[in-house]
Formats: sequence, structure tokens, C-alpha cells
Amino acid sequence: MLNTHSADSHPSFRRADYVKITIFGFALTALWQSMHTIILPLRLLDFVAESQKNTYLGLVTLSGLLLAIIVQPVAGAISDRTGISGGRRRPFIMLGGVLASFIIPGVGLAGSYLGIFAIYCLLQVSTNIAQGPYQALIPDLVPEGKRGLASGVKALFEILGVVVIIYPVAVFMDRYFGGQGGQWLWLVLGMLAIIMLAAMVATVVTVREPPVTGDKRGTSLVATLRYTFKIDTRANRDFIWFLVSRLLIYMAFTTIQQFMLNFLKDVIGVTNPAEATVRFSIVAVAGMLAVVYPAGYLSDRLGRKKVTITAGLLGAAGIAIILLSQNYSSILLAAGAIGVAIGAFNSSNWAWATDLVPRNEVARYLGLTNLATAGGAAGARIIGPGIDFFNYFRPVLGYKFMLFMCLVYFVAGSVLVLKIKRQG
Repeated sequence: MLNTHSADSHPSFRRADYVKITIFGFALTALWQSMHTIILPLRLLDFVAESQKNTYLGLVTLSGLLLAIIVQPVAGAISDRTGISGGRRRPFIMLGGVLASFIIPGVGLAGSYLGIFAIYCLLQVSTNIAQGPYQALIPDLVPEGKRGLASGVKALFEILGVVVIIYPVAVFMDRYFGGQGGQWLWLVLGMLAIIMLAAMVATVVTVREPPVTGDKRGTSLVATLRYTFKIDTRANRDFIWFLVSRLLIYMAFTTIQQFMLNFLKDVIGVTNPAEATVRFSIVAVAGMLAVVYPAGYLSDRLGRKKVTITAGLLGAAGIAIILLSQNYSSILLAAGAIGVAIGAFNSSNWAWATDLVPRNEVARYLGLTNLATAGGAAGARIIGPGIDFFNYFRPVLGYKFMLFMCLVYFVAGSVLVLKIKRQG
């Protein structure tokens, strides 16, 4: 088991330890990439009109992500103040992982749009109960000089969650969309539930947290809720700018991810939209894999700011390629550029987050980064009604509007990084 009393007093942090504290990210990414990119867009067509699919998709995911914005930092704050024998983080990872595994099949059981809406929200709550405390494992256990590398490994497992899962999910869901039967949907949901449960068990069993010493600061839930979202803006001004920049960058990433299937179907005219979306994802993942590990390493050596700005501007270049030349070959080229941008951004930016958060409230502040991560994802969904609105006046105009906004998000997010004074 991974056993350390503090990050700084454990110089012999081993290679296997990086895996133990990041494997849960594989399951989280496998679930949400599959759900947002493939499963939900196709499942909602069972209940909503074709002309309103982007609006309804945006509404359901926006609502769930707003819940995530609240639940993740609250769970992190409670775990910061928890001092039970199982540790501060692992009990929450176990609770959230078990709940999510049982909720996932509800996507197949739902018989209406409202049913999908409710299940999606419950799934967001359960996974964020686990994710808030899980994110604190790196600053809790990794020596400070190795956090960029650890963040790179975390990003690598998140990418592998896409690589390993997204293609079979797309193949099975294309068959479901083609009317070949609900067994394909159930196969996908069962696979995701098993992965979630297995990753949770692996984390809980292999990671041993340091004993909690000193004041455990146990307080009531009401008191915890009151202070969770309080940030000393003067003392943590860099953290505020970090959140705003991350919010914009994630709005760009998530917008292109969320609506790519519909874009390829409506604008490019592909016959197998799920499979075409997966090809886009595979090329993007290849770009991510090429840089995610070296980007984490370079951020330890060259600084977080340089890598983060470069990643954001490269993402903007990828969007510009799609906007100016809307054919499938160009889109795949853009996917590679966007993938490199995502990989470099995730490695360097998360390491920067662990540098900026106060040492005595790690999980709460890292949970507050979800104001940017899930907030950016939620903001991306707002554009769904805008796509349908502009498409009403001229076919595909809404998708051009979407791409233009992604370009703006990338550039603005990159520029705002310059406001952060502390060099990561």
C-alpha cells in the first residue's frame, strides 16, 4: 500500500504510487466522456424532437453540472475536516463510487426526459462526492517537486479512460441508434458501472492515508456549508484569476466535445455520427498522449504559466481550422491540435492548482476549482439553445456561432493567465 506521513517527508515516492492515487480518474473520465459525447446525445433522441435536441441536451447537462459545482467543494471541505480511521479521502471515494455504480443503470431504465434528467443529476452528485476528496490525494501524498509529474500521470489515466472505452461505446451505441435493440445500451451501461466499482476498490485498497493528527476541526454540516465557498480574495487573488482562466478554457473544451456529434451529423453529413465522433476523439487522444507526460515534466522545469498559455492558444488554432475549412479531413487535423492542447493544459494547469491552494484546506480549494471545471462545462451547455436558435434562421449558422464562441473562450482564457503573479 501507499503509506506516507506527509508529502514533503516522503522523498522515496515510487512509480507505482503515482498509479495508486490516480487510477480513479480513469473511471471518472470513462464515465463522463462516454455519457456526454455519445450516450446522452443519442439516448435523448428517444424522448425529444430532432429540432430541439441541442436545447434539451444543454438543459439536462447544465442542471447536473450546477449540482456538481456545489457538491464537489462541499465534499472536499467535509473531508478536510474529517478524522476517521479510514482516512480523510477514501471513505468519500468509496461512498461516491458505490452510489455511482448503482445509479448508472438508471440511464437505461428511464422512460422519459424527466427520468433521464433525474438520473443524470443523481449521477453528478454521487461522482462528485468522490471526486472532491479524491483530487486532494496528489497534494496530500506527493512531494512538492513531483506534483507536475503526478498531474501528468493523472491526466494520462484520464486520457486512457477515453482511449479504452470510447470506441466500444460508440460502436455499441451506433447499433442502439440504428434500432438493433436495447441490449447494446445495457452492455455499455454495465461496462461503465463495473469500471467505476473496480477503480473505486483499487483506490480504497491500495492507498493508505497518513494518520490525522492535531485538531480534526469537526464542525456541523451547516457550518461547513457556510464556509465552503468563502475565499479570501486578497490573500488568494492569483487563485481567483486561475479560476476565471480555467473556466473559459474549459468552456471551449467542453463545448466542442458536447456538440461534436450533432455538428458532424448536421454540418458534415456523416452517416454514422457516433463512429465519426469517436474518430475525432481518437485523433485528439493521440495528441493528448503525445504530450501529457512531457507537459507535466516541463511544467516542473519551465513553469506552469508558459505551458498553460501555449496550450490555450493551440486550442484556439484548432478551432480556427474547423471554422475556416469545414470538411472532415480538416476536422481531424484540428482534433490533433485540440488534443495536444488538452493534454498540455490538463497536466500543467492541475499542477498549478496544487501549487496555489492553501496547505490546510487542500480538498476544499481543489473542490472550488470545480467552479471553473464544472462551471465551464455548465456554461458550455448554455450555447445549446443558441445553436438551435441560429439554425432556425439559416441551416448550420448555429454551429458557426458555437465555433466562434469556442475561439473567443480559448483566447480570453489564455490572456487572463498573465494576471496570475505567482509563477508555477
